[in-house]
Amino acid sequence: MPKKLKLEGLGCANCAYEIEEALKKEGFEFALVNFTTSELVIEGDVEKAKEIVKKVEPSVRIIEKEEHHHNHDDRHHHDHDEDPRKMLYLIIPSLVLFTVGMLLRYYYNYDNAFVLGIFVTSYLLVGWKVLRNAFVNSVHGNVFDENFLIAIATLGAFAIREYPEAVGVMLFYIVGEFFQDIAVNRSRRSIKALLSLKAEYANLKISDKLIKVKPEELKVGDIIVIKPGERVPVDGIVLEGSSNVDTSALTGESVPRTVKEGDEILSGMVNLSGLLTVKVTKELRESTISRILELVENASARKAKTEKFITRFAHYYTPAVVGLATLVAVIPPLAFGEPFSKWLYRALVLLVISCPCALVLSIPLGYFGGIGKSAREGILVKGSNFLDALGRATIVAFDKTGTLTKGVFKVTKIETRNGFSEADILNSAALAEAHSNHPIAKAIKDAYGKEINEAQIKEYEEIAGHGVRTKIDSVEVMVGNDRLLHKFGIEHDTCRVKGTVAHVVINGKYAGYIVISDEIKEDAPKAVKELKRLGVKKVVMVTGDNKDVAAEIARQIGLDDFYAELLPEDKVKVIEELEKKKAPNEKIIFVGDGINDAPVLARADVGVAMGALGSDAAIETADIVIMDDKPSKLPRGIKVARKTQRIVWQNIIFALGVKLAFISLGILGEATMWEAVFADVGVALIAVFNAMRILR
Repeated sequence: MPKKLKLEGLGCANCAYEIEEALKKEGFEFALVNFTTSELVIEGDVEKAKEIVKKVEPSVRIIEKEEHHHNHDDRHHHDHDEDPRKMLYLIIPSLVLFTVGMLLRYYYNYDNAFVLGIFVTSYLLVGWKVLRNAFVNSVHGNVFDENFLIAIATLGAFAIREYPEAVGVMLFYIVGEFFQDIAVNRSRRSIKALLSLKAEYANLKISDKLIKVKPEELKVGDIIVIKPGERVPVDGIVLEGSSNVDTSALTGESVPRTVKEGDEILSGMVNLSGLLTVKVTKELRESTISRILELVENASARKAKTEKFITRFAHYYTPAVVGLATLVAVIPPLAFGEPFSKWLYRALVLLVISCPCALVLSIPLGYFGGIGKSAREGILVKGSNFLDALGRATIVAFDKTGTLTKGVFKVTKIETRNGFSEADILNSAALAEAHSNHPIAKAIKDAYGKEINEAQIKEYEEIAGHGVRTKIDSVEVMVGNDRLLHKFGIEHDTCRVKGTVAHVVINGKYAGYIVISDEIKEDAPKAVKELKRLGVKKVVMVTGDNKDVAAEIARQIGLDDFYAELLPEDKVKVIEELEKKKAPNEKIIFVGDGINDAPVLARADVGVAMGALGSDAAIETADIVIMDDKPSKLPRGIKVARKTQRIVWQNIIFALGVKLAFISLGILGEATMWEAVFADVGVALIAVFNAMRILR
């Protein structure tokens, strides 16, 4: 079972990658470091993992989640941002000394011991930690660590008597780190605030007393009281009271929902008005909100191609630039007799910009921000790869029942045949459908309206894509579609009926049919229109229902095409046919209920389960989960995905452009170390702030 650990002091995204790679090389089958949440998820020996992390990143400390009691407590959301503030106590005196040194150089020679002492003191005030980390990391063989590179660059500047540049680069590197830490901590807090859906306490009712306890302490069967304004701590059933609840944290919708006695209430909802007494049905770790948060936090395990590319690129970029810097320092002096100090300086400029921080920092932040923003909209995305695919969707296939239609069926007509009465048909159909959870079966049982004696049901067989066959006492009953009648050779005079139909066969004789009607969801036409406005080329419907019903629904909603009378395996074939009509970089989305569509959800590029509020099965099955039952959420999800893609690519192009420009300028001698450190730090800051625009 995976173990989740907290990484204290993880301040570098590239370090996160190095830790992850080191763990995998040492035999950990699963190891994931999430820089955004400063967490490590592993399968294996925790003590061994601690040793490996200590070796790769000595400044990082592993804390097991049980030790990290304040992890979800808003009062303690410091995220280790005390360190940046402490840095000010070193930065300010260092800056003062640096300014004094710069002024004194006009009156004294650089080699003056007093001036040199001021520069060295200024340098050590801010640089001692960098030098220490550089030494420890180099001992462990990590010579491409940013601390080591900055240390070599600045010590090299001292060696060629460029004291102001040596101190200036170290000082402004630390100032940049200071602002970068603040920016990253702010972005982490923004993402956590977006997902701060857990209640801090619960009111446990014992006898006539209310005791405040942590939600983790609640057990199934406990009775809790939820007062107006309080967040629901765990999933439960309302025993007493009625109220309006805000479900926006789960569904992204601000319209309150009414709950009353007997209704299910889910963790993360906020009680708006009445006093509710609730019986706990799930402990915190199994409750809806915990599953949502776990899903979002674990989304970083499934990386987009862009994210994987940047991680791999960063792994080779730094060694490549260091190698280039070495060649720049050595070849011109040895081959052409050029001044060594001149080319060493140019090499040091390259070292300053050899850390790919802007990329490895902002890209994961951008994707995690997009996933967090989607979650706030009530759209759970299981990985940045699915977010990317969602943004490139060109074909969308909807299931009909419960997706484009409400899935709330009502029996509107019963037609009898061969001397059977309406009561015979309804009674037999209700008993036959007793074990089915299909919406049509529910409509038949609701119309029957009596208690079903399951002892009467002697045999039960579900025939996929056709219906059911049962034995009720000694009577054989079949209920299903027209294909069921043809499969068993049942004589009948009616194949095509307008509406959804359940044919009934009693003892091998056609008894008649039940007509069941469904309604189109109000926002379904709007969703299709918005999808087309976003550039989706084809929006289709796949259904097991008959062609007449499908054609009418497709016309009302404005679909491009429909595929009717399909078995579950036929739906997969439709997706495969649509697959042939798209370009390689385009994606197909299938939207269903997440319960009865597992094969086709798995076959599509992106499987989207809709109406999953409180449904464990839907959350497990799909790649993307829409928590309520509104088709209009899909275009909203596509907008978030495309905004995320735009910002990620802006950061990639901007960061790489600036890096390449300064590598060229550094080699040509047109860039100073000052400019290089400003460019390096500035690009990282701009990229991080740009990534956070996704949350707006």
